[in-house]
Amino acid sequence: MFSSVTIQPTDFFAALAHETRLRCLVLLMRHPELCVCELTHAIGAVQPHVSRHLAQLRELGLVTDRREGLWIFYRVSPALPDWVAAVLRETFDAVCGERPFVEDDRVLAEMPNRPGMPRCA
Repeated sequence: MFSSVTIQPTDFFAALAHETRLRCLVLLMRHPELCVCELTHAIGAVQPHVSRHLAQLRELGLVTDRREGLWIFYRVSPALPDWVAAVLRETFDAVCGERPFVEDDRVLAEMPNRPGMPRCA
């Protein structure tokens, strides 16, 4: 069982208001876990920019991370308050078929050599 984190509404909505953070969250809502390199590839931004915004989301408690060798993987926090999880689900449902979110997912699907993806021998 996960304990819930405390997230202030003003902080949460400010996080959603930035395009990079919103695009990362929408991708993370669609995929259980993504590496920083996958997020940078999908949204077409440089790694320091994406990492800075992921750090802000992590500090707020919206995402968690784990290290596996050289890779850092992010996922939506399982400890979100119910109201935050509901807003994220509703936001995802409303925008996942819209631009740029649909293109982000298409670009991610076409990414070669994704970490953790099966490869041919």
